[in-house]
Amino acid sequence: MCGIIGKTGINNVVPELINGLKSLEYRGYDSSGIAVINNGKIGRFRASGKISELEKELEKYRPESEIGIGHTRWATHGSPTKENAHPHVSPNGKFALVHNGIIENAEEIKKTLLPPDREYSSKTDTEVAVHLLEKYYDGDPVKAIVSACKEIKGSYAFGILCEDFPNTLFAVASASPLVAVKGEKESYIASDLCAVREKADLVYRLTEGEICSIEHNEIKFFDSEGKEIEKSADKISVDAQDLDKGEYEHFMIKEIMQQPQAVRNTIESLVSKGKIILPEVSITKGFFKNEISEIVIVACGSAYHTGLVGKNVIEPLCKVPCNVHIASEFRYSEPLVNENTLAVFISQSGETADTLAALRLAKKCGAQVLSVVNVEGSAIAEESDNVIYTKAGREIAVATTKAYSAQLIALYALGIFIAKQRGKITSEQERNFVEEMKRLPQKIGETLELVNEDVKKLAKEIFQSPDIFYIGRLSDYATASEGSLKMKEITYINSQVYAAGELKHGTISLINEGTPVVAIASQCGIFSKTLSNMAEVSARGAKVIAVTDEELRGDVTDADEIITVKNTLKEFKSSLLVLPLQLLSYYTAKLRGCNIDKPKNLAKSVTVE
Repeated sequence: MCGIIGKTGINNVVPELINGLKSLEYRGYDSSGIAVINNGKIGRFRASGKISELEKELEKYRPESEIGIGHTRWATHGSPTKENAHPHVSPNGKFALVHNGIIENAEEIKKTLLPPDREYSSKTDTEVAVHLLEKYYDGDPVKAIVSACKEIKGSYAFGILCEDFPNTLFAVASASPLVAVKGEKESYIASDLCAVREKADLVYRLTEGEICSIEHNEIKFFDSEGKEIEKSADKISVDAQDLDKGEYEHFMIKEIMQQPQAVRNTIESLVSKGKIILPEVSITKGFFKNEISEIVIVACGSAYHTGLVGKNVIEPLCKVPCNVHIASEFRYSEPLVNENTLAVFISQSGETADTLAALRLAKKCGAQVLSVVNVEGSAIAEESDNVIYTKAGREIAVATTKAYSAQLIALYALGIFIAKQRGKITSEQERNFVEEMKRLPQKIGETLELVNEDVKKLAKEIFQSPDIFYIGRLSDYATASEGSLKMKEITYINSQVYAAGELKHGTISLINEGTPVVAIASQCGIFSKTLSNMAEVSARGAKVIAVTDEELRGDVTDADEIITVKNTLKEFKSSLLVLPLQLLSYYTAKLRGCNIDKPKNLAKSVTVE
């Protein structure tokens, strides 16, 4: 979740390190720091808080160097103080190191591999790594890195400076994202390509403990044993428009408004001539028709909520049991998956540590593995046998919006594809689904325009509420779950979601006079049941906000406010119903003066367990 950047070149690297850290700040913003080599000595500069605090520190000293590493932190071990900020420096001052990941056996290393009287300057797990480098260093940094990493259990991406090699940047990664980028007169390492922007035409991804030594005009690669290897580059572009807010006040509202294009791009990559095509999926028709016994969907956070929607689309269409699991629970629950299981893993970044670990377990159990990711070449994509790439573009705001909508499209397409392979829908039905999917981008745009002003007014009525409740049934419950998460993520209001039928089993006691209750009501077969639940909370003084579609609006009762979205097929309604919930969270957070794009205690890419 932390962000790493490093550069070696022929000019002062400090300004570019800072710019890179600002691009990476979405990964964590508890503290930050840089280390450089100047006149043969490592200099370190750190600050707690955001990058602006580090800039103030640098203004005092104005360091200059042609090589350096930088870090922006999401705290795991140790509070977000200056002492715990990276880079960490070895006791003899020989090494400086930045880290993304978790060293699971840090305490064991302290007890068994390092002197018992050793003093530590931080409460972090990371500091043991730089102590190990000092322990194993005999003049060969690569050899020291190999020895140190063999002792480490967990995930890591390290950027390293060694005082004895003032023109060389070292890096190593295992189960944490890190890329090396070579330019004509400068070279880089970074956790994310956004930190190097236009430099990122040809990149090298470090995996499985691979090491690199980088000079401004040359990069050498080594395997986890220190043997030099050849490594091919990937050609990947970064859209600079995604890194700029443009006319918008926040990235979140920009990304909400980008959803029609994100959905359109994803649909265009998955349909052709009235049919669903999954170009990166090679599972045989025979598996879907005769062998598949269940589908399991595994994800975290908002991606988990898309899985809940997906279950309610895929299971009825495909006539196959479909279950959704939280990734952090899946790997410890002794899951009963086997060679007849289709295991679907959803992650916007393709880096999510719990989801990646769950994927590896499913592969060991023999399951057919398919991932839904937004980042080509990401760890989850690379380790999957089959991939559906969403085409949302880079998402900067921590609270996902356009990536969520693109994931929904991927799951709709997967459900239709499997249903057709199994003979559960006809070619004509497939064409009808595809035609309506192709209308979704326009309907998303129309819905955003339709509800925007009404939601703004509603936000003014609820932004001071201490509690907000969301209710719904089936797919509407899944959508309500995402709406509730958005509200708590960026407004810090105590927002809770409940299956509407469960209210009377205890939670209705939490309803007070004026408590906002957002009720998602779009399922025709159980519409009357949801109306009954709305009546129950209304009778107890709740302010009921109904979210429904044009077809059902006239039948809504016991609602103080009604937000209406455009009509679509029942399978695709979630794509429209989530839009006012995203906007409601955004405008409420704005009225509360919250940091919308970088909410407290959160990070965009969750690369630790």
